[in-house]
Amino acid sequence: MMTLRQIRHFIAVAETGSISAAAQAVFISQSTLTLAIQQLEEEIGVSLFNRHAKGMSLTHQGHQFLRQAHLILATVENAKRSLQQSTDQVAGSLTIGVTSLVAGYYLADLITRFQRAYPNVKTRVVEDERPYIEHLLVSGEIDVGVLILSNLEDRHALQTEVLTHSPHRLWLPAQHPLLERDSIALADVAGEPLIQLNADEMGLHTQRIWSRAGLTPQVTLRTASVEAVRSLVAAGLGLSIQPDMTYRPWSLEGDIIEARPLVDLGAPLDVGLAWRRGTARPALVDPFITVAREQPNSRKPSI
Repeated sequence: MMTLRQIRHFIAVAETGSISAAAQAVFISQSTLTLAIQQLEEEIGVSLFNRHAKGMSLTHQGHQFLRQAHLILATVENAKRSLQQSTDQVAGSLTIGVTSLVAGYYLADLITRFQRAYPNVKTRVVEDERPYIEHLLVSGEIDVGVLILSNLEDRHALQTEVLTHSPHRLWLPAQHPLLERDSIALADVAGEPLIQLNADEMGLHTQRIWSRAGLTPQVTLRTASVEAVRSLVAAGLGLSIQPDMTYRPWSLEGDIIEARPLVDLGAPLDVGLAWRRGTARPALVDPFITVAREQPNSRKPSI
């Protein structure tokens, strides 16, 4: 398939009259440029250049293609300029509700990409617990929420879209005996001292995991800090079941944290967007949703 890069390379050779000069102009090797021109001629089915000792000159078909090549690049540039102008002209404000755990791992990238695409839109962020973010969404006090969808309660009033799934894994300190096993189940962990993360309703979520398995965990420490969980696990003070989005292989002290899947865990955490159902969405919600969908693993059906 013909590419814009091939077209630019063709124009460079046509304007300089030689492979060597064109290669210097577009900062690639002569062999790469020669191959690109050959592939372009094979795809078109005609010779675009006459090759001779002093360099290369355009054939009749080459002159025709050069005019079209310039038109193609001009059309692409006009399209890019038009899109840039259209997003630059979008103005207003967008209020985003977010929960604490999601804020730490998704918010910066998402807002950065949105502000890059819509530089004249002012974004305001409200961070709070999930029930209050839900209340603000339903009441229309915020425009869109970025949160863990697995714990949503008022699904009749909210429309949601999953951006990514975050499976759970077991965090262990280096050299822990369970690391020698080929597989680890919840029953293997139930008798171990466990560290519970309570941020963003993670305590409630992991409690459901244990309840479904019919097991009672031995929780010895509870904290709202992911970094504290990391340090405590790395120091050998307990194990922890955490969503993969929070995993880093070392603590603040530089100690190693291992992570292993659990064979009998249920569904992962769903992280995504929520907005009020049944009413006209604020104008800037759709652009925000579009930008959010652009990240990897984000194309999930709206429910």
